[in-house]
Amino acid sequence: MTTQSKSRNMPERMNLPFVGLATFAGQPACTDWDRLDGADVAVLGIPIDTASSYRVGTRFGPRAIREASMFHGFGPEGVFDFEDEATYLTAEEVKIVDAGDSDVIYADTKRSLANAELAVRALLDAKTMPYILGGDHAITMATVAAYSDEKPIHIIHLDAHFDFIDQRNGISWGHGSPMRRASEMAHVKGITTLGPHNMASVSKNDYEAAKAYGTHVVSLRKFRSIGAAAALSHIPDGERIYVSIDIDSFDPSIAPGTATISHGGFTYYEAKDLLQEIAWRFEVVGADFVEVSPPYDPSGITSLLAARVSLDFIGSIFHERAKRRGERAERVVVQTGNPGRVSLVT
Repeated sequence: MTTQSKSRNMPERMNLPFVGLATFAGQPACTDWDRLDGADVAVLGIPIDTASSYRVGTRFGPRAIREASMFHGFGPEGVFDFEDEATYLTAEEVKIVDAGDSDVIYADTKRSLANAELAVRALLDAKTMPYILGGDHAITMATVAAYSDEKPIHIIHLDAHFDFIDQRNGISWGHGSPMRRASEMAHVKGITTLGPHNMASVSKNDYEAAKAYGTHVVSLRKFRSIGAAAALSHIPDGERIYVSIDIDSFDPSIAPGTATISHGGFTYYEAKDLLQEIAWRFEVVGADFVEVSPPYDPSGITSLLAARVSLDFIGSIFHERAKRRGERAERVVVQTGNPGRVSLVT
């Protein structure tokens, strides 16, 4: 026996992770970048891997992370974290849309990166925070370049490597060069690289160049000794921050699917606590998560990690923003003595 309804769609859906179109965490798709107004975060894929120096496959990263993120899908009520005794990702705190991908021109890395820059500029014009899924790490030189018309930013860079290569055989836009190229951009105030480890994380010449520029480096061993707060203490509170996360900054036991394996690396909780500290102290204006290469991880745990960390980070950023708005409202009430006249524009 069937019950007739006005809609041919089922009136009550479970929407299990394997049902429906694969968007980031099951959030609405909006691939028309002229219609993003009102979204707090736009998730954008940049599926480029033609700048990789060794293993490829990161072009499939954005799609794999989206599919993995469906497991972590959530509704307007958000997600409760019993450890923090807080609910994150509620509809009141953040609206996330999946903005699709920038276009890739095969065999032409420079044109593909130019498309990526234009895409991020479109998101910024819509006053939404770009959250980028790579793709190899070369995309960061394009995404950071897109901020040239914005207020200056400081880059916090989680990576097993310095990524400060100037050029090799005339190639200056490879996935080992994004921080060198960013250091040449006038709107980048500084770079902090957290978590590099092992021999070959940087050449001596590139290390000297990074030091000369003023890159603040906290190796993985030092990070574990001093903790997240101390590792970030040189950056003023409230600074505008762009965060670039390379999956190879994580230990390969939990993130084997990447182009350049480096043994050691962050644990999940080390990275979660670090990103939460960033959300607490700074104004995060954008982020990218790069170098996930699904072909090297048939289990899919790398994509699951990238999805989980991304949702943790987005949740922390906008939960903190909501708290700040509440604190400002309380100050206004105290100052005016009339809660009925409170008016906030944020």
